[in-house]
Amino acid sequence: MKWGLVPSFTKKTEKPDHYKMFNARSESIKEKASFRRLVPTNRCLVAVEGFYEWKKDGSKKQPYYIHFKDNRPLVFAALYDAWKNSEGDILYTLTILTTSSSSALQWLHDRMPVILRNEGSVDVWLNKAIPEFETVLRSYEDADLVWYPVTTAVGKPSFDGSECIKEIQLSSADRNPISKFFAKKTDDKDQMEVKHGKSLKESPKKEIFDIAAELSISSEESPQGDHFDDLKEHLEFNTHANADESDHFSLLKNPSIEPEICGTKRGSGAIAPDSGLTSEKGSKPKKKARPVKNTGDKQASLLSYFEKA
Repeated sequence: MKWGLVPSFTKKTEKPDHYKMFNARSESIKEKASFRRLVPTNRCLVAVEGFYEWKKDGSKKQPYYIHFKDNRPLVFAALYDAWKNSEGDILYTLTILTTSSSSALQWLHDRMPVILRNEGSVDVWLNKAIPEFETVLRSYEDADLVWYPVTTAVGKPSFDGSECIKEIQLSSADRNPISKFFAKKTDDKDQMEVKHGKSLKESPKKEIFDIAAELSISSEESPQGDHFDDLKEHLEFNTHANADESDHFSLLKNPSIEPEICGTKRGSGAIAPDSGLTSEKGSKPKKKARPVKNTGDKQASLLSYFEKA
């Protein structure tokens, strides 16, 4: 028989198309007219060494050869028909039944041939009536079915020989296609965005004011000592050139408040309860030189900077 079903009702003058019905979905053989009439009497077997399936990765396709580990023949369930051409010649053709892919081969394709497991399955398919034979039309799940990649030349009808089933070694690019590379980068980017969003939520505006309040406890004893410089450095680090565009870096948005110049003291109530510090765009605050500690001088204390109204 020739693979690729040509129904008997095909016109005698018509050129047979063997690619049109070379496979038949086992789930619908009782519904389609081309197959339904064959089910009662025209069931047959197809014995093969193995079969090919193509793995798609974008525009690229890689064939795999699938066979039994011990190299025994695979037996497929099939249907056949006979067609007579205008010259009176009879052509016997067949179609191979397919079913859903096994769990082990789902990565390769969603369909596979109906493989009859043993002599009992063969007898059921050939001799039993509907619906009993439907019990053997299922995916092959046994572990003795194996596979490996082969040359893409098997896709050419003119290419034949032992090279068709010779195993090849895939390059690193084939094992790790570029589509996986971009997919990984996308996942990493999403994770970074989630992590960054979390870090922003964990940095409230009042953080610096809490630090300032804590430092003010010892300000009377050391008005412009180490605590003041530590605080000022912390404020300068968290001040950004675009502070008015980002709540994370902006702590004061009151334009009426001017920064202290040359050690002069701000007026009472200069700092609002829900505000912070900011710098002018394009300017960077200069770090003041640490003065020599002198308890006798009348210097502005740190409390004056956070004086309550």
